[in-house]
Amino acid sequence: MTRILLVEDNELNRDMLSRRLLRAGFEVTFAHDGQEAVDGVPSHAPDLVLMDLGLPDFDGWEATRRIRAAGWTGPVIALTAHAMSGERERALEAGCDDFDTKPVDINRLLDKIRALLPGA
Repeated sequence: MTRILLVEDNELNRDMLSRRLLRAGFEVTFAHDGQEAVDGVPSHAPDLVLMDLGLPDFDGWEATRRIRAAGWTGPVIALTAHAMSGERERALEAGCDDFDTKPVDINRLLDKIRALLPGA
């Protein structure tokens, strides 16, 4: 089963998105802030990370940079409610493989996950 690490500090968003991912057949584990995300990649061994960019502690851009610096090469999809100009480019420069906006369109997100993880 494909494992997704969902990095999201908002409980309602985490609950809604995790239920939809579970129904789509994914195993979901959680991180609530940037440090938990960095620690969670080696401990949870996800196939993909969904990274909220607006996190407490340190943000999703920094968490992604730290995950990449630690050598993890799996796909990261940035999630943000602030779809301002330049956000996508900033996420890609930090090491994300794709970018999506909130509220999440689950079909669009599933298409992105499957594009990054063929066979998922």
